[in-house]
Amino acid sequence: MDSSNDIREFLMTRRARLTPEQAGLPNFGGRRRVNGLRREEVALIAGISVEYYTRLERGNATGVSETVLDGISRALQLDDAEHAHLHDLVRAATASLGAARRHSSTKAAQVSASVRQMIDAMKDVAVVVQNGRGDIVAANSLGQALYSQIFEQSQRTPNFSRFVFLDPRAQDFYLDWDEAARQTVALLRSEAGRAPHDRTLSNLVGELSTRSDIFRTLWASHDVREHRTGFKAIHHPMVGDMVLSFEGLQLTSAPGQLLLAYTTEPGSASHEKLQLLANWAATTNSEEFIRDQVQPDPTAQ
Repeated sequence: MDSSNDIREFLMTRRARLTPEQAGLPNFGGRRRVNGLRREEVALIAGISVEYYTRLERGNATGVSETVLDGISRALQLDDAEHAHLHDLVRAATASLGAARRHSSTKAAQVSASVRQMIDAMKDVAVVVQNGRGDIVAANSLGQALYSQIFEQSQRTPNFSRFVFLDPRAQDFYLDWDEAARQTVALLRSEAGRAPHDRTLSNLVGELSTRSDIFRTLWASHDVREHRTGFKAIHHPMVGDMVLSFEGLQLTSAPGQLLLAYTTEPGSASHEKLQLLANWAATTNSEEFIRDQVQPDPTAQ
């Protein structure tokens, strides 16, 4: 991935979504040749020269200070994830190529023994640990049961992005598939800003762009997000519809790994279904559990 080009496209897409009125500028009427703010308007609000901002938007991040980036973030009304992404892009663009390569990664890291013990002890909570590419690097038994269809990805590390865009069952699994698709791409975009020289990530993006028109369109939007907390509405192939809340925790022992814990509201129908799933997973090993869902017994009543 090209950090300089990503800076240009990211700033252009953020600038295009803001009107002068939204930015607190007077509208003098007349026809505007660009969507959203002009470069000189962004520079005015950020308190920098037009030439300085133009140079940055063209991908030249040499000598750009954090203060300037903070001013541009305020001018473009970036949220926390977008603000961090801009800093990541500039940092990657100004880093030496050798340093960037030292931070690249092509392997799916494993979780530590202590993390493995912790997630296995969380019997009533569905837990998965993923890296920035969306690879599931660990899960407890309930987590595997919850995402059993993703674990069917043969001869590959289970990956959320491949499931969302390349597995037709994902559109039944996610009750709001459009939102799941947008979130998935936004998370990959965030990771691309942090690790632009990760060849495994580049290969994944290339694969998805080639095989999914929707992914390619969403990728071009340059939207980014953080995976902290929220809700998932799903249709599980065994227990039906569920609404789960999740919390994301960065693992300090393994930078880049995110622990996701899924729970349900006590007493709700979703809670009962998650408990049913937990009971089933507790009495069936993960491979048998997945096989039972894929090839249900035709004689079962």
